[in-house]
Amino acid sequence: MKFVVSSSELLKQLSTISGVIASNPLVPILENFLLQLDNTTLTITASDMQTVIITEALVDSSDSGSVAVPAKLLMDTLRSLPEQPVTVNINEETFGTEIVTSNGRFKLAGENPLDFPRPPQVNRNFSIELDSHILGAAISNTIFATSTDDLRPAMTGVFVELTEEYTTFVATDGHRLIRYRREDVTSTTPTTMILPRKALTLLRSSLPSDVVPVKTEFSNSNAFFSFGNIKMICRLIDERFPDYENVIPKNNPNQMTIERAKFLSSLKRIAIYSNKTTHQIRLKITADELTISAEDLDYSNEATEKLSCEFVGDDMEIGFNAKFLAEMLSNLNTDILTFEMSQPNRAGLLIPKDKEENEDMLMLVMPVMLNSYS
Repeated sequence: MKFVVSSSELLKQLSTISGVIASNPLVPILENFLLQLDNTTLTITASDMQTVIITEALVDSSDSGSVAVPAKLLMDTLRSLPEQPVTVNINEETFGTEIVTSNGRFKLAGENPLDFPRPPQVNRNFSIELDSHILGAAISNTIFATSTDDLRPAMTGVFVELTEEYTTFVATDGHRLIRYRREDVTSTTPTTMILPRKALTLLRSSLPSDVVPVKTEFSNSNAFFSFGNIKMICRLIDERFPDYENVIPKNNPNQMTIERAKFLSSLKRIAIYSNKTTHQIRLKITADELTISAEDLDYSNEATEKLSCEFVGDDMEIGFNAKFLAEMLSNLNTDILTFEMSQPNRAGLLIPKDKEENEDMLMLVMPVMLNSYS
């Protein structure tokens, strides 16, 4: 079995899917790429058992066959080569793989492709098609708020709810919650699922910069995404997601409108002086002024800044984790935002003033108990 391919083109395709390979996989064969040749089409598969990504490259060949090749060794070799056509020879009896360049030879010990796990079949219960920029925005706007606590597996992914009116993407780690809604993505078959964080991270990084349609199909246990020459299958998280709508406070009479960039930069400066364990900052809000302050009693450090804002409601003081608040502000794509609050012990809502058509965005952040300093 033999094929000729551009070294840079092969490296590009491998790089697109290599992120799925675990550094220390449960099954050693998963340290390999599965290469499957069918004349001029080379299909490359990478897997960690939970997520499978498949891509294709055009090669010069009239052969067919397959082999599992060490992923890191192959990629490191291709990275070190200047752009050139390389010939790949594979011994289908020993699975030995040889890369022949214009002035050298590199031999890799391949493995039996039959040992590579087959990707799960998606019994396609239903499917939807959406643009890649919509899917990318949905992932980017929610994934940072997923939990890393494996004891609460439902919260380690993004909850997706499809209805006839809109599709909602929700992520929460218990301290904050993001609800991102699209009215231009609908389904005649209402359904819900939880997509795992790692799969969504890989999906986002492999989406092209130009807008392409992404075909998305779902079964009871898997999701299947395909666009361009990429296919991805991921196992859904089979858990019950928290009832997020009940967490979102409905009556928030205290509303602050402020420039996002100024709020964020001030918050980052003040956070330098906050306690390194709690990251607590204090917001004191009056009719036209926001005072942001922090104090680290262990080191007698403190900082205060005042910003102009518009505020409707009763003067209030409320505490937040600066780290969470800054990350949420960084991920809001708006110049002006409204910060809605009810009481110092109730969640606050960040809502962008300007947003895309068909898009609805809400970020919830839980307050922290304020220290007694004034």
